Amino acid sequence: MNYKIYFYVFFILLSAFAISGINFDKIIKKNRVLEAKILVIILSFMSGYLLTNFIFEFLTFTK
Repeated sequence: MNYKIYFYVFFILLSAFAISGINFDKIIKKNRVLEAKILVIILSFMSGYLLTNFIFEFLTFTK
């Protein structure tokens, strides 16, 4: 079960990399850099968690 932690870390980093390509200038107010960084971190954790759970559910379903 320890290998699931590696999947979490991998997908969180992958999500952070993918989300960093989004231009948040039109969404975030000016001079709100800290809030934008926190948003990227939260979205990265959320999508990493969802991707990991999806992969594990898919693998258990296909067995």
